[in-house]
Formats: sequence, C-alpha cells, structure tokens
Amino acid sequence: MSARRHAFVAMPFGTKPDGDGVLIDFNAVYNNFIKPALEAAGLEVFRADEEMRAGDIRTDMFQELLMADLVVADLTIDNPNVWYELGVRHALRAGGVVLVCGGRTTTAFDLYTDRKLRYGLRVGALDPATLTTDCAALTTMVSATLAAWRGRAVSPVYALLPHLTEPDWKTLRIGDVVEFWEQHDGWQERIELARRHGHVSDILVLADEAPISAFRAEAALVAGIALRKAGSFAFALEQIERSLDVAPDNLQARQEKGLCLQRLALAGARGHSLERARAHYQTVLDDHPCDAETWALLGRVDKDAWIAAWNGSEWEAARQRSEATDEVALLDRAIESYSHGYCANPAHYYSGINALTLMHLYEHLCGAGRYSDELGVMAGAVRYGAACDANASRDFWSKATLGDLEVLSGTPDSVKKAFREAIAYNDKDWFALHSCRAQLVLLRTLDFRPDVVDAGIAAFDRAINKLTPPDQQRAPRHVLLFSGHMVDTPDRPTPRFPSTLVEAASHRIAAALEEFGAGAEDIALCQAAAGGDLLFLEACLARGVRCHVLLPLTEPQFVAQSILPSSEGTAWRKRYYDVKERFANLRIMPDELGPLPAHVDAFQRCNLWLLYSALAFGAEKVRFTTLWNGGGGDGPGGTAHMVEAVEARTGRVHWIDTRTL
Repeated sequence: MSARRHAFVAMPFGTKPDGDGVLIDFNAVYNNFIKPALEAAGLEVFRADEEMRAGDIRTDMFQELLMADLVVADLTIDNPNVWYELGVRHALRAGGVVLVCGGRTTTAFDLYTDRKLRYGLRVGALDPATLTTDCAALTTMVSATLAAWRGRAVSPVYALLPHLTEPDWKTLRIGDVVEFWEQHDGWQERIELARRHGHVSDILVLADEAPISAFRAEAALVAGIALRKAGSFAFALEQIERSLDVAPDNLQARQEKGLCLQRLALAGARGHSLERARAHYQTVLDDHPCDAETWALLGRVDKDAWIAAWNGSEWEAARQRSEATDEVALLDRAIESYSHGYCANPAHYYSGINALTLMHLYEHLCGAGRYSDELGVMAGAVRYGAACDANASRDFWSKATLGDLEVLSGTPDSVKKAFREAIAYNDKDWFALHSCRAQLVLLRTLDFRPDVVDAGIAAFDRAINKLTPPDQQRAPRHVLLFSGHMVDTPDRPTPRFPSTLVEAASHRIAAALEEFGAGAEDIALCQAAAGGDLLFLEACLARGVRCHVLLPLTEPQFVAQSILPSSEGTAWRKRYYDVKERFANLRIMPDELGPLPAHVDAFQRCNLWLLYSALAFGAEKVRFTTLWNGGGGDGPGGTAHMVEAVEARTGRVHWIDTRTL
C-alpha cells in the first residue's frame, strides 16, 4: 500500500483545431485516454485547468513541473503553452517525461529523436478501434519510464549537459502553497514526531504514503537512519536503497549505505564484508574527494578491520596485544583515512580525535616514535575545534572529544571531570553513552593508560546505570505477529469463522504459542477485533507476553465496526475492555499517523503498520500466526492481505486453517 505517485499532464484544453482544421476534443482525450492509462499505472493525475483556487495558474504549473513524478506532454498540435511547459520540465528535471501525440508525430528538431507514443484519432475523436490498446501501451510506457528514472536523462538539456545538476526541490518552494506542499507540511511534522519518539514503523508507513518521489526519498532516508540506530541493519539498508533509487547522488544517503554495509559485515551477515563497505566509501570519495565525514567513515571501516584481526577470540590479553601489534599495517591504514578527513576539514574534530587516538595507540604498541612530531600539534588543533563548535546539537560530542583528549594526556581526575561535563549535555541518549564507553573499553583491552581509562569507563558506567537502556521491548526475543478472521456476523451468508469454532480456535492459538515458547521475553502485535485477535491477545497475556495493540480507527469506531457486529457482540466488547486493561501499549492509527490518504484503505494501512512494527525489531525475530480460511477477504485489508505481505517479507507463516477446526 502506497500513496499514488503524482503525474502532471501538459496538453491543450477544450476543443482545438489540428493543422488541417479538424477540431479535436482534448478534454475527451484526457478523460478517456490519458487519465485512465496513468491511473492504471498507479498515478494520481493532475491537469492545470483542474486547479480551481484563485491566483496565478502559472505558480501551480511551475510547482507541478518541478515536483511531479511524471509529466505527460501531448504534442498533437503545435500548442505554445504545451511546448513551454515541456521546456520548463526539461530544464528542471532530467527524467520523468512521456510524450504522446494523436494522429501524427511532431517534427520539431529538438525532440525529433525522442520516443513518442502515437494514439489513434478519427475525425478529431479518439479511435474506438485502437483506444483499448492505446491505453494499455501508455500504461506500459509510463511504468517503464518511472522504473528507469534513475540514471536516465530523458531531458535533452541534461543529456547534452551531463554535468548539470538538478535543482534542490526544497529550495524552490514558490508562491502560494499548492496541495501537495500542504500535504508535505503535515506529513513532515508526523515524520519528525515519529523520529523523535523512535517509532520506526510510523516512519515506514508515512514513507510509503509520501505524495511524490522527492518526499519518499527523504522519508526513506529518515527511516533508514532510525533503523540503523535501532540495530536493524538489513531493513535499514533496504530503506536507504529506496532513497537512493530516487536521489542517487544524495551524499548522506550514500554515507548511510556504507554504515549499513559496515554493520552487516561486523554482524557476520552473509554476502557482506568490510572490504565491500570500504569499496563503497571509495566510490563516494571518487565523487567527493574532500568530504571529511566520508573519510572518517572509511577510517572507521579500517579501524574495524584492524580490531577484527586480533579481537573477539579466546586469546588472553597479552596475546591480543601481540596480535594487535603484528597488525599495525591495518592500524596505519585507519590512521591515514582519519587523517585525510581531518586535513580536508580541520573543523571536523571527530576525524581528528580518532586519528590522534590511533596514533597514540600505535606509539603505545610499537614504541617507534613515528607520530611524535604530530601528536602535540594535532591535539591542540582538535581541542580548539571542539571547544569552538557553536552547534548546540553537537554539545555532547564536542565535550566528549575534550574528554577523549584528557584520556590521551590527562589524569584520572581530569578525565572524570571532562566526561562528567560531557554527560551533562547528553539528552538521555543511551546509544551515544555506550559508543563512548566502547572506545574506552578498546583502549583498556590494549592496556593503554589503564588508570586514566578506568576513570573514564567509571564515569560512563555511572551515567548509563542512571538511564533505562533500551529494554526488552526494543529487543524482544520473538515478535509474535497475528492476523485472523473476525467471528462471523449473524447474517453472514457463507460461514467463515462461526462462533461454534471459537473454543477450538482458542486451543489451536494457545498451541501455536506453546510451540514458539512464548513468554515474558516476547512481545505480541495485532489488532483487537472480535474473534482471532482477541483470542490471540488472551492467550498471550496468559503466558506473560507483552501485548501491543494497533487499531486502524478511533476506538469507538473500531468497537462499532470490528467488535459489536459479530455474533455475541456485547460479550466480545466486554472481553475487549477486559483485555485492554492489560495491554502493554495501545496505539490509535489516526492519532499516530494522521488522516487517511486518498485511495488508501484503513485496514490495509494498519496491516502494514503492524508488519513494519514487527520488522523493525528484525525480520528473523518475527513469528506470524494467522487464523484464516485460505480465501480472499470481504474487502481490502483483511487477513489474506496480511498473509501476502508477511510471506513477501519473511516467508514464514503459521497457518491455523479455520476449515480444519
């Protein structure tokens, strides 16, 4: 389920004569050919004359030509407005253009070689003999154009000027706010709210619903970053790739892809290695050779490769230190990468402190004096850069860097004082504290200034112990996802899950949970409709599983639509409220995700919200159970839809067939 992509149609309005004086009804062409074909390709279609708001129509037109996923231009007649709009689109965007013409094809020199779709006209009207095939051909051409957006310059401007860069859509917001800008503002607020609260599943649903590709790229990047920070690296990489499909040159997205590749390599994921991550960063540096952040990320890969060469084994401390010394060529490479970043941007104190720390480690392990001339100079420069950082959002990291400098040359008391000051600026970020502590543990493993390092570790331990770290809700053993039929309504013509099978279904659901070994270390996710959902929740609560319930409608609407119409609806309503008192969490979709977008079904949306909530913990943790008769639903968003969505993602479904109860 995704919001439809956006198409703008540039074409004549009303009835216009062709070159031979034959009148063509372009409104009929739009309504009976272009619009149906685009909608069949999954697009929301807009034509400039459909904007009824008062004001300069050109403002809306320019915004559409900039932002639309696709522009379709009808070149049947030499209409100056259409040619002008096509030229504006070619100037603003490299791709996303489809050309159509009726009867004849244009001989304009600039577009002579461009592929055009010719549709049939007969005496100024659409040719009924070819209309069906013409619509199908346009749908196919549109789908192929959208799929081939990345890397293909349809615009002759961008094709002939390969170094020309498309404008940043965020900077070109003009005039009165058109409809999709209004959508964007509310949508972006919900994305930001979900990000602040750590609701990755909300971001994923909202990313699917973004009104145009540029917004989806932004949301997918935000989702990918949130998933990466939550430790869901494979799912994070999928979202980053979605973002890059739309905006392949986005530097932050390319850096995030490298981070995901690196984390997957360290986690031992099949097909991933640190060398693959390193090669990715090298391609980014080919395009951005002076970007300090990318150099620092490359340095982190090199540092991880060095650590992997000697750490994580059963060797005793002395053997680890000996092996770390033998692998100093890898350590050298990490120092060089971090140093490149710091030289490229001396204000980038993150790369500076890492280069400096590894230089000290090199001296500690090898005693060669190789970096002795650089240590003092670099320490002063890093201290100055961190102390002068005026960005309040980086206060913790700038002050933590000052603490790292004390680790290299200070005393236990100065280290403790510096890190405590940094911790005072930490906004309950458990992961940031743990990251700083992990660096100190590395130094302690190699017996580097143990008294000083121990003082730093103690400061972070004290701070971490005061926080509630990501608890078992964020890292459950299993995520028990459920979808099942409601109990049949009294007037249901063909039985699907009659009330006589409720007890048998309850036993089968309990048996499935027994098979999973469900318990307090797990969480359960489902809706709470009368029937399978409530039976599942009751069984989970009986085993101590923490239940998270997501409702597609406001609670009164949900009770009225999904509980009361069932057989013995009043009794099911009581069971719902009895179970509700024991929920670990109840979330209402309209409150959390905002109004339902056009063409989106509430129950389909909720199914994906549930699935994304489960997948955010890691696909390998998802255990899906369904109470289902194997058939299609009464409408969109039923059990069949959830089964299909889960199978596409995890391939694992525990099916309780109502026909066998």
